[in-house]
Amino acid sequence: MTADCGAARRNGSGATEYWTPGSHILWRYRENAGSRFHICRPVTVVRDDAELLAVWLAPDTECVRPVLADGTPVHREPLESRYTKPRATRRGRWFGTGVLKLAQPGRPWSVWLFWESGWRFKNWYVNLEEPLARWAGGVDSEDHFLDVVVGPDRTWSWQDEDEFAEAQRAGLMDAGTAVRVREAGLQAVEVVRAWGSPFSDGWENWRPDPAWTLPSLPDDWDRTPAHVST
Repeated sequence: MTADCGAARRNGSGATEYWTPGSHILWRYRENAGSRFHICRPVTVVRDDAELLAVWLAPDTECVRPVLADGTPVHREPLESRYTKPRATRRGRWFGTGVLKLAQPGRPWSVWLFWESGWRFKNWYVNLEEPLARWAGGVDSEDHFLDVVVGPDRTWSWQDEDEFAEAQRAGLMDAGTAVRVREAGLQAVEVVRAWGSPFSDGWENWRPDPAWTLPSLPDDWDRTPAHVST
């Protein structure tokens, strides 16, 4: 069983072909470079072009998330052992309201929008990560632990600095990568301070098409693809 997706390959001229709105693709994360996938979220394409990939993670979507080998949710494990205990993956439903994810090609972060019930806008969330790598069934990345939260009043703050530090102590991130990630976060903050795209583009007023169906999680969600572009 494979994902219901549009094309993301390069055409004969070498240009990337884009997914059409309403297509279903997979948004995945590896544990670290070259390792297995441990997060997979089926999403619906909102927009896809040379400037932006926007996708909708709908409530109740079946996803894959990491857990400890005994099934304990990762966030319940004490920080000092969170990244050293054996892990597994588990299927489950995305709880709460949906998430709109925005990724600009080549940028080492994506911007997520969260709402409270009744579509009351909550915040933007800058997820620091490797630039997305495209393949025919979706996009892949590696999370970098550190994030930035931006409120409706445009104030910002670092998020998960404790996890960022612990990941370095546990050997999941070397010093050079940590410096690069912090610099990427500061670049994102400069975009926030200037109120540049995508923060200034009015996405907080966006709403999903009620005719869209819920994406399904394929059996081969963790297959290794041939990546075609970033």
